[in-house]
Amino acid sequence: MDVYEAIRARYSCRAYQTREIEPEKMKHVLEAARLAPSARNFQDWRFVVVTDAATKKKLVSAANNQAFLGQAGAIIVGCSESDHVMRCGQAVGPIDVAIALEHIALAATAEGLATCWIGSFYPDQVRQILDIPQEIAIIELMAIGYPADKAGAKKRDSLDSIVCWERWGF
Repeated sequence: MDVYEAIRARYSCRAYQTREIEPEKMKHVLEAARLAPSARNFQDWRFVVVTDAATKKKLVSAANNQAFLGQAGAIIVGCSESDHVMRCGQAVGPIDVAIALEHIALAATAEGLATCWIGSFYPDQVRQILDIPQEIAIIELMAIGYPADKAGAKKRDSLDSIVCWERWGF
């Protein structure tokens, strides 16, 4: 699968088979995150990969009781060690982790897996469940596993409605 096929095929999966992810596939997916770009090459991301059923169940509770998380082969918790702010005023951590997680999402798609970004969670509960130090920012959770559903039709705005050239023209 080439990158454009993966981009078109990727979707937010909310139903997973109860099937383990092969270690080699997980390694490929995590390697994609490692190779992601980061501000000033800080590589400030850190990932906690949770496969234990009991721990996943606790994370379901910490993620607003989104039950499908417990079905996923793994839950990846994307964290950042950086409090650096770029000259443009944007914090490095959320951006770098988001780029790395999207690399994970596309690599997972290429491996026949599916993912779902999870932003509805309680960081303090996740921190306690996984023993994440207070100084580490918990940016996002991501379910990953073999899909038990199919991608639905994606409604996307036209290119002309989101892109202008040379100057703001919306």
